[in-house]
Amino acid sequence: MEIDYAPRFIKKLRKTPKKITVAFRERLEIFIKNKYSPILNNHQLTGQYSGLRSINITGDWRAIYKEIDKNTIYFVELGTHSELYK
Repeated sequence: MEIDYAPRFIKKLRKTPKKITVAFRERLEIFIKNKYSPILNNHQLTGQYSGLRSINITGDWRAIYKEIDKNTIYFVELGTHSELYK
């Protein structure tokens, strides 16, 4: 699986608390093994994020991504639930 990141995703990840960065890396390992693992709560989004999917990083933090094809994932947004879904 190939994983790429939008520049804004990388910027946000660098600015997040270390705890969130560590949690993202742990969830990314799970995602690579099984992107539909129940712990990720992977789901399709609607509205402004129509066509994208979201996974849980922590209870409040989410990572939003786009499936380019079966083997390519592009992470586009990272933030708290309230930041992303205003």
